[in-house]
Formats: sequence, C-alpha cells, structure tokens
Amino acid sequence: MLVLRRKLGEVIRIGTGVTVRVLEFRGNQVHLGLEAPPEVKIFREEVYRAMQREEQAADRTFENGASQTLTAARHLE
Repeated sequence: MLVLRRKLGEVIRIGTGVTVRVLEFRGNQVHLGLEAPPEVKIFREEVYRAMQREEQAADRTFENGASQTLTAARHLE
C-alpha cells in the first residue's frame, strides 16, 4: 500500500485519467474530489461491498433456479 501525505488543494494522479484532490479537512474527515473518465467506476467501499453481496445473491438464485429447472426436466424424461 502506498501512503501519501497531501496538503489542502494538492493532487494525486492515478494513471493518466484519474485525479484525486484534497478539498477540505473538517474535524477527523478529509473531503476528496475525484475526477475520472466515465468508463472508470468510482464507489465508496460500503456501496461496492453491498453491490458484491447483491451480485452473489443473484448468482445463487440463478444457480438454484437453473438446478431446479434441470431437475424438473429430468423428471419429464
């Protein structure tokens, strides 16, 4: 993990298309501004994890449904 210190207004560049700017310090929070091309998706960690859980649940539902369909089809034979 790379650890950097930045002052207010300073910028970090990730690759050629992503910019992270320190906008404000308020108490124990840091406000960051992120600029990236539209094809680069940016998520807060908790949102990303929720999306992953939903995706996994959908996959399990699909797998269970496909398994039940296959079992039903075998009974028709």
